[in-house]
Amino acid sequence: MHPRIEDYALIGDLQTAALVGRDGSIDWLCLPRFDSPACFAALIGGRDNGHWALAPRSGEARAARAYRGDSLILDTVWETPEGSVRVTDFMPQRDRMPDVVRVVTGLRGRVEMHSALRLRFDYGRVVPWVRATEGCRVAIAGRVSVWLRTPSRGTTYGKDLSTRTDFTVAAGERTAFVLTWHPSHEPRPARIDPFQALADSTDDWHAWSARCRYDGPYRAAVIRSLITLKALTYAPTGGIVAAPTTSLPEEPGGVRNWDYRYCWLRDASLTLNSLISAGYLDEAGAWRDWLLRAVAGVPDDLQIMYGLGGERRLPEAEVPWLSGYEGSVPVRIGNAAVEQRQLDVYGEVIDSFHVARTAGMPAEAHAWGIQRALVDYLESTWREPDEGIWEIRGPRRHFVHSKVMAWVAADRAVQLLEGHPKLGGNVDRWRAMRDEVHREVCARGYDAERGTFTQSYGSTELDAATLLIPRVGFLPGDDPRVVSTVDTVRRELSRDGLVRRYSAEGQSVDGLPGGEGTFLVCSFWLADALLLTGRRAESRRLFERLLALRNDVGLLSEEYDPVTGRQLGNFPQAFSHIGLVGTAFALHHGRGAD
Repeated sequence: MHPRIEDYALIGDLQTAALVGRDGSIDWLCLPRFDSPACFAALIGGRDNGHWALAPRSGEARAARAYRGDSLILDTVWETPEGSVRVTDFMPQRDRMPDVVRVVTGLRGRVEMHSALRLRFDYGRVVPWVRATEGCRVAIAGRVSVWLRTPSRGTTYGKDLSTRTDFTVAAGERTAFVLTWHPSHEPRPARIDPFQALADSTDDWHAWSARCRYDGPYRAAVIRSLITLKALTYAPTGGIVAAPTTSLPEEPGGVRNWDYRYCWLRDASLTLNSLISAGYLDEAGAWRDWLLRAVAGVPDDLQIMYGLGGERRLPEAEVPWLSGYEGSVPVRIGNAAVEQRQLDVYGEVIDSFHVARTAGMPAEAHAWGIQRALVDYLESTWREPDEGIWEIRGPRRHFVHSKVMAWVAADRAVQLLEGHPKLGGNVDRWRAMRDEVHREVCARGYDAERGTFTQSYGSTELDAATLLIPRVGFLPGDDPRVVSTVDTVRRELSRDGLVRRYSAEGQSVDGLPGGEGTFLVCSFWLADALLLTGRRAESRRLFERLLALRNDVGLLSEEYDPVTGRQLGNFPQAFSHIGLVGTAFALHHGRGAD
């Protein structure tokens, strides 16, 4: 049996991340980057596909865990009949090579501990050759090597193609494991001091968290989500991955299993809003600069997502030797949605630059030239159908949200030129485009009989993305069409009060069998829309319910199944935490009476 998705906690070094289960097993880790092949793939396979267990030998051990203050350092306290220990898991921000550090501290009595390290390179497929050298165990397969330093007082041995260590920790004692990835053709990696690394990492995270300037309600939840977004940042480039995992299912046993270890353009404006609002201008600037590099080129070649460094080719393939999370196959690496046409991303890119400029961030000299080219291109293409925000793998449609975001692109460009006419651009033409898009969406995307904006022109299906209409300024929150749309989406797309992405079932829209859970970011959008339509108390109640869905260490996946009470989809999900931060800020500064 796989642990539940919410049974995992996240550690990372701003270039990759690992998932640690409540049972003390690291079941997912890609090295050296988020999108590298996994060396621990038990999360989407079995224990034979790689994991690292560290826990007391006692079968009666009980665990409680928490992050150390406002950090990404995980403390798990184990209680046994013989005593108690604390296992501290973290990944120090690297100088060159990635390290996973596991510090064991005796708290009471004497506790016998056991470590079982099973390395499997290339997503659980390759068994490395392991040998002892220079006081370490080194595992090598091809160009990859991993070095393991074990406690000197323990006994380390090989068994069942794994490296085992037995040791005892008494109250007041502490010892450490250090696992280091390294290219096999290079000299052995430099050793780090695990205890100094722990002290430095604690200080680094607490100093970073102290920079948060949000002082409203739900501050602890906001900071935990901001730490999670920071952990999903690839520091060398500033890109932010949607999630550190692949193929965690939207439906257990189903086929909706996707690779999210890449950077989506549509995350840009919402991520920038979150970082800027919280005072993290350096991170917002790095993300803005990544965006500039990624979208540079001819406008008709804009992709919806890119690799961590701006890579354009993300070919999708299946990994047949992995059994999937709870039998959810296929397991996929890469993402074929990179080839899709999604016109909304043009609006999201333009809006992200608008947000940055409005916040006072210095503009790059060439940024306006790129934006101008994008708006000019969108002017000639916004009337065409696309796959839409939800990456539909069915026929293209005239999605209402895509058209609304085309309006956003024109609107933000017009606002900029009206304030800075010397930048250059045809403001009259873009103003005319903005007005034409607005008229068409209101005429063709609104079902007057039902009183709601629909998913696409001429359809009867609903789409949670229409909840964003008041937030992006397309219509005000008190417009009767907005109020009616919010009520209709809430009534028809809700499942136990939480919101699904769209109303179509089966293969009618997305071309895929099966179903999915409620989409957490859509539920945050509903909370925002309730606030913008003057229902503050209802917005706050929904927000607090969503906070209660977080796991014990404050993390959210992509979806939630209210029937089984389980989180679903890739984990933790940046979009969900962006939604949490955005709604908290909106409630703090928004209007509407309780």
